[in-house]
Amino acid sequence: MFDYTTAFLVITLLISLVLLGFHVAIALAVTSAVGIYMATGSLRITEAVLASTSAEALRSFTFAVIPLFMLMGEFMGRSGVITDIYIGINKGLRRVPARLAIATVLGNTVFSFVTGVSIASAAAFSRIAYPEMRAHGYNRAFALGAIAGSSCLGMLIPPSVLMIVWGILTEQSIGRLFLAGVAPGVLLATFYVAYIVIAALLRPSLVGEGPDAKAPTRKVASVDAGGAEALPEFEDTASKPLPRMQLLGAALGLFGIVASILGGIWMGLFTPTEGAGAGAALALGLAVLRGMRWSGFVQAIFSVGRIAAPILILLLTAALYSRTLAMTGVTSAIRDGIVNSGLSPFMVMTAIIVVWFLLGMIIDSISIMLLTVPIVEPVAMAFGFDQLSFAIVGIIAIEAGLLTPPFGLLVYTVKASINDPEVGVQHIFLSAAPYWLVMLLVVLMLICFPQIANFFPNLMM
Repeated sequence: MFDYTTAFLVITLLISLVLLGFHVAIALAVTSAVGIYMATGSLRITEAVLASTSAEALRSFTFAVIPLFMLMGEFMGRSGVITDIYIGINKGLRRVPARLAIATVLGNTVFSFVTGVSIASAAAFSRIAYPEMRAHGYNRAFALGAIAGSSCLGMLIPPSVLMIVWGILTEQSIGRLFLAGVAPGVLLATFYVAYIVIAALLRPSLVGEGPDAKAPTRKVASVDAGGAEALPEFEDTASKPLPRMQLLGAALGLFGIVASILGGIWMGLFTPTEGAGAGAALALGLAVLRGMRWSGFVQAIFSVGRIAAPILILLLTAALYSRTLAMTGVTSAIRDGIVNSGLSPFMVMTAIIVVWFLLGMIIDSISIMLLTVPIVEPVAMAFGFDQLSFAIVGIIAIEAGLLTPPFGLLVYTVKASINDPEVGVQHIFLSAAPYWLVMLLVVLMLICFPQIANFFPNLMM
């Protein structure tokens, strides 16, 4: 029989610990231990459940997908192929309005194949794209808004870390989730490009064109002896000459590895874990061929370890949390209560998305997933929502929180990466708002037309 007191205390304890500033992993672990003890009344059973659940989670090969894909991305990043491809896109769009901003969107799309992490994309393209856009007279806020907004593509373009986490939490096929993100990702990138082109045509000064545009400048000192403020000095990466064979080699290396790994996963030739391992090995070979040395290899390992270890600890405690919800009956009670409440499916979906937006203002995307997905996913399924499209809706809505003021992590990442005293975070938030609205538009389209997310999974798997 369901105990409402236990359920209330479990949820209240978790929320209280998070609001008090405890790390999400600690909050999940403590809540799990307390919840299982309250449900069983036995310390010995509580210890046994915690031990068995932890052992099952640690033995799961699925957990290895995250660090292996991160390692693949780290090796590719150190090989320099991303910079080469961005330079190639930049030079190939010379006759297109706002070509640098469009190149940033397309470059972020390519970069997402490598990392699947929005924060990494934002940090990288702040250093790659912003110097070139400023050198051509782009409005500072408009340039940084394009970088921050397009960095969100990392959540949808496989191999997305958020998709892997969602698949682990809901026990869905990671390969199908990867496929489900392709069409929405392309749609999102297309809308981003359309907005940039329209903005450039309506206000040419935003992209350094028209009579009101400021004269472009190639290099500016950061601060002169008299203390005058100016732009910091950047390395103008995107203007460097790039031999065609170097660009061809970078494109073949990147897309060859990505196509072979993701294609093999989608065709069922190997599991996502095996594909991630093969991708890491191929990316290592590419990085070595392009000049990476032993010190770079060691730095890549440590970099991935610092990022992946906290995520894996979070997933372990999330497994305990899910077991606690099942044992205490919290998930079933919430699902049955909402189903019998008389609310329409649209109202339920709206409430879930609003909660994700609000949480996105204060905590990171993975933590939001761990806290909410075990509860809201069964509710959505009970209301008849398509499982794949709901996953993509959730990922977009959660990631939109990274652009939402006042604590959008992507905006602060961009600001910290460029160190430009002339632009504040409020300007970046304002310029990133159109991209946030585009994400909301895509969310509405997926709710109304779940076939968008299901097209490729049904076609290929």
